[in-house]
Amino acid sequence: MNVVASFSILGDLVRNVGGERVAVTTLVGPNGDAHVYTPTPADAKTITSAKLVFVNGFGFEGWLPRLVKSAGGKTDIVTATQGIKPREAEEGGHDHGGRHDHGHEDPHAWQSVANAKIYVANIRDALTKADPAGVDVYKANAENYLSELTKVEGEVKAAVAGIPEAKRKVISTHDAFGYFAAAYGIQFVAPQGVSTESEASARDVARIITQIRQTKIPAVFLENVSDPRLIRRIAAETGAKIGGTLYSDSLTAENGDAPTYIAMVRHNIKALAGALTP
Repeated sequence: MNVVASFSILGDLVRNVGGERVAVTTLVGPNGDAHVYTPTPADAKTITSAKLVFVNGFGFEGWLPRLVKSAGGKTDIVTATQGIKPREAEEGGHDHGGRHDHGHEDPHAWQSVANAKIYVANIRDALTKADPAGVDVYKANAENYLSELTKVEGEVKAAVAGIPEAKRKVISTHDAFGYFAAAYGIQFVAPQGVSTESEASARDVARIITQIRQTKIPAVFLENVSDPRLIRRIAAETGAKIGGTLYSDSLTAENGDAPTYIAMVRHNIKALAGALTP
């Protein structure tokens, strides 16, 4: 059965449940940004030939309704976040140059593993409805995958428990970790006065240094500070550790740090715990 997933993380969840019975095409591939995606004419064709289209919802795929319409509007759309109570998106503060104009719902619900389990149940039910002959396969695959998710969530909680309470906070340029913060108790603080669209300047870095000192934040994950001299300066002047990359909206290619959802969760908690544990 041909199905489509809007972006890489969702595609991985669908593959885990669908197994051999399902061919999954992902519209926004690894390392792609679903916020600013521009659909291609080929995407409309892909949707026309699909039995189901899995989307995240919560305004994450603003480009999707037009695409479905141009594909004839007949394909069934499955919203994977159904049944999840959305968090309010942070207002202002961490602007992606207009990229995160989602209205008021924070779409990054998959950053809590408990929510990912709801995605999996929704995917299982939708696949079973579209392909009743596969009910046993989908049920078994979902059960196996859910138990893997339980295990990985246990690892996340254990890692957080190992971080002293006062140290459970990081500065990060991403506003994508609200669900993670709420679920696991690590606080994500936006860097002051830094746009994620452009490279941080020396003046931005001076602001961040003041912010780290005032709030006593032990680690910094900054995706848009690529100049190693500025990074060394932050570390030298504040004693804060510089974390690696946190993956939020997209998986990496097969050979990257986060080719699957579970690998992404493991990578992120390892990076966070590594930077925050004394």
